[in-house]
Amino acid sequence: MLHFDSDYMEGAIPAIIERLTQTNFDQTAGYGTDEICKSARDKIAQALNAPDAAISFLVGGTQANAVVLDQILEPWEGVISASTGHINGHEAGAVEGLGHKILPLPSTDGKLVAADVRALCEAYFGDANREHMVAPGVVYLSQPTEYGTLYSLAELEALSAVCDTYDLALFVDGARLGYALGAPQGSVALPDLARLCDAFYIGGTKVGALFGEAVVFPRPQTCRHRKGEDRAIDQHFFTITKKRGALLAKGRMLGIQFDELFSANEEGGQLRYLEAGKHGVTQAQRLAQAFREKGYELAIDSPTNQLFPILDDQTYERLGQQVSFSFWERTPDGRTVTRFACSWATRPEDVDALIELL
Repeated sequence: MLHFDSDYMEGAIPAIIERLTQTNFDQTAGYGTDEICKSARDKIAQALNAPDAAISFLVGGTQANAVVLDQILEPWEGVISASTGHINGHEAGAVEGLGHKILPLPSTDGKLVAADVRALCEAYFGDANREHMVAPGVVYLSQPTEYGTLYSLAELEALSAVCDTYDLALFVDGARLGYALGAPQGSVALPDLARLCDAFYIGGTKVGALFGEAVVFPRPQTCRHRKGEDRAIDQHFFTITKKRGALLAKGRMLGIQFDELFSANEEGGQLRYLEAGKHGVTQAQRLAQAFREKGYELAIDSPTNQLFPILDDQTYERLGQQVSFSFWERTPDGRTVTRFACSWATRPEDVDALIELL
């Protein structure tokens, strides 16, 4: 069976496994206060060009989304998200479970549009009865989106400008960020995220780590877009992380993984995190080209590591006998949109085998 179900089926890049083995009997302080975690934070801050950034290591993506939003939002506020956003459709109500309403907007290719966010804010702040309503407090998006599409730098800057106007925080879910950074069409780099966002995270679980995400507050003593804030944006974040079950006692295990991901294989080489993302994208785009050449229709033009071919029932059944992939949705004409995902560990020979089956 060929597996193209998701991008977190394999373990971790070999350098992480080797480092975990080498340091297995080391004794270090817990909860991310050790020297390895400090080294990882320093490397990430350097890659972001954000020396003052506050960086925390959390155990998973759903936890990162919930804890960050719980940190930033006031009790009366909600979060604006594309209707297709991960927090809206695939996190089992984690955000709502903390008492914060999701304010969904229609998406274009999985993306929020700045004009739609502005219209929502104009409607809310122009409503004389708004005190009876949930106030927008944060704009949430993911890079790449659930459909593997990318926000351009211009699109991200436009959303940032709306946040400036209405004193909203901007938070980017980076669970698959490595694949956005590895896409040739991408125009948003790590320093751009640090410049434009109030918070974001660098996903490890789906991009070469065993598990874990690195949450970043680029300017921890302020909230760039929320000018009325009178507290540091990361104040008591450690406590909230623990309260929400996202803190790892053996924090070194997370620090080691990001210390290796943000190191290069050789002097002057590319960071392993960027190499991992680029590999997944390269294999996925080889597969995308084959789908097109062999007459398959793709539901969306994704430049990253996730592909969404539309299959009739016969093809769905035929491929399913030898290939494992994900159901996504049904089309009005009765066909199935599927998802094929490549990862940092996808073997070129497996892509070759799948292309032969097509």
